[in-house]
Amino acid sequence: MADYREFTLAAIQAAPVFFDRDASTEKACALIEQAAERGATVAAFGETWLPGYPSFANYPRDPQWGKLAARYITNAVEIPSPTTDKLCAAARKAGLDVVIGVVERDAVSQGTAYCTLLFIGREGVILGRHRKLKPTRVERIMWGEGDGSSLRVYQRDYGRLSGLNCWEHNMVLPGYALMAQGAQVHVAAWPGGTGARHHFLSQAFASQGACYVVCVSGIERPEDHSDASRALAGNWDGLSCIIDPWGNIIAGPAEGETILTATGNSEAIATAKVVCDVAGHYSRPDVLQLRVNRSPSRRLCEVENLEA
Repeated sequence: MADYREFTLAAIQAAPVFFDRDASTEKACALIEQAAERGATVAAFGETWLPGYPSFANYPRDPQWGKLAARYITNAVEIPSPTTDKLCAAARKAGLDVVIGVVERDAVSQGTAYCTLLFIGREGVILGRHRKLKPTRVERIMWGEGDGSSLRVYQRDYGRLSGLNCWEHNMVLPGYALMAQGAQVHVAAWPGGTGARHHFLSQAFASQGACYVVCVSGIERPEDHSDASRALAGNWDGLSCIIDPWGNIIAGPAEGETILTATGNSEAIATAKVVCDVAGHYSRPDVLQLRVNRSPSRRLCEVENLEA
């Protein structure tokens, strides 16, 4: 007889040390340990949690904008790097999987950042990363665009793990690309509580994909900023929640800094997928198909030995 597996999902709702990569990394490692103490199997942070969401991008004419932008890219995270090494070590020590939103700096150009979800296994290794496909509104000033190479799920002992950032859940097709790969535990990362919309988009993903969703948001308040960035800060509470495969909220929404947990089990996933499997019996591939371009984007194509 097949055995069903239980697991504990954790949404880490907290403010980073804004635009300070090293201090935010230390805080993240401490929070990972706290999630482990709560029995977490997988713990998730909000969008670009490390080192913070660029709310100042809304004010490009402010005299402080240039300095803040330079600080932002300087404190972004390269993958891999000593920063990711510390996060991997924390995951290994805590014995849990971690999905954390980071501002990823392009290691070659040094001037482009990506809104990235970093997936780390409890073994202390990077499982993969996902770069946000389409930044929203003023985010396009700060972030480049991802490509289809990172629209993937990761096989773990509790199920297939996936994740998207914020309004990627509004794009529909990226979500289906993950559902078609059998996503079972999904991280929906948001910069902060945006009202009903981020809840119902996350609940829709859970219901359509017949999977658990950790809808995790960051926190940003002016008092979380210690310098010139305070005047340009956003005001986000978390309102994180955890959603079952039927679309029901089973933990949260929560306010303030907290670690929200809920127990999931593979039986609930199996039951929901039997009823509605949008990548299987509840699809019509003869009528509708999704094509995903897996090729990484290339900005330089070197050609040698061209004939004159």
